[in-house]
Amino acid sequence: MDDLRVRVRELMPQIRADLDRLVRIPSVSAEGFAPEPVRESAKATAEVLEVAGFGDVRFLEVDGAHPAVTGRIEGPQGSPTVMLYAHHDVQPAGDPAEWTSPPFEPTERDGRLFGRGAADDKAGVMAHVAAVLAHDGKPPVTVTAFIEGE
Repeated sequence: MDDLRVRVRELMPQIRADLDRLVRIPSVSAEGFAPEPVRESAKATAEVLEVAGFGDVRFLEVDGAHPAVTGRIEGPQGSPTVMLYAHHDVQPAGDPAEWTSPPFEPTERDGRLFGRGAADDKAGVMAHVAAVLAHDGKPPVTVTAFIEGE
């Protein structure tokens, strides 16, 4: 367990940098917002999955919907499969006057990260990535990730 803690601590700067990158993408999936940033967010999500060791990373598109991303890592033969879910899109930021810092600029205050998607749910994407990286891209189970943009 101590080795795992050390590994997670070592990974945190890169995990944080990737989370900051995702938060900067205004991937608002609500009607009336441009779809291009959601597409950009899906591409960035695919990239972080690939770097983490996910194979067979797919960019899934269906007419009338925002893109999703899937990836898979085969575990040892006979191991169970764990499905990881998150979403890379965000809700509209609302009135900018209500924000202490810009909604799409990750800002740390008192040890907490603020920005649209910093918790819900781009942090979820990065928590999955961190877990896989903590196992050096070879988790003890088969892992399938499904990250949607709706």
